[in-house]
Amino acid sequence: MFGISDYGAFVFAILLFLMIPGPGNLALITSTGKGGIRAGLAVCAGCMAADQVLMWLAVAGVAAVLTAYPAAFHAVQWIGAIYLGWIGYKLITAKPGDQPVIQIAPRHYFKQGFLITLMNPKAIVFYMAFFPLFVDPATHRGIPTFAVMAATVAVISLAYCTVVVLITKTLAERLRANPALVKWMEKTAGVFLIGFGLKLALTK
Repeated sequence: MFGISDYGAFVFAILLFLMIPGPGNLALITSTGKGGIRAGLAVCAGCMAADQVLMWLAVAGVAAVLTAYPAAFHAVQWIGAIYLGWIGYKLITAKPGDQPVIQIAPRHYFKQGFLITLMNPKAIVFYMAFFPLFVDPATHRGIPTFAVMAATVAVISLAYCTVVVLITKTLAERLRANPALVKWMEKTAGVFLIGFGLKLALTK
């Protein structure tokens, strides 16, 4: 199908990748809890946009450049780690009455979803290694094949994010009755984001 060797396996692999706990999922859940469905979908759009950028950078061979020049790879890696750590720190240290760490406006949610996803150079390397696994050399059509793969990732990501947002919105409405629990969850999210940042920084 369009030069993809096993489309069903490709779809399944994307779903597994999306369900792996990470900063993107955490940002999606946290944003939905704060700003509702509109905010959650804005983060989803930001993550999807960054994914498309990373996928096409991988197709263009940027992953090979980052691998060939470790200093450049580690520089981007540290920028991403610092960004995640900063958001996590702000969540942990936020006090009642402070301006929200994640602004309740779609443009801010989109930007944070975009940056959290984009600031992960290992994702470029992942896509560089992931796509060839499902490309059929005999029927490969070049750019059209990668375009279908990128579109598939976008459609599945949108469906997955929509389900997560709706579930989170339902739970968030119940949690609002317990402000102390909400605050604890925000601080827990901050700890996890710092953890993701440290993992990114220390990964070789």
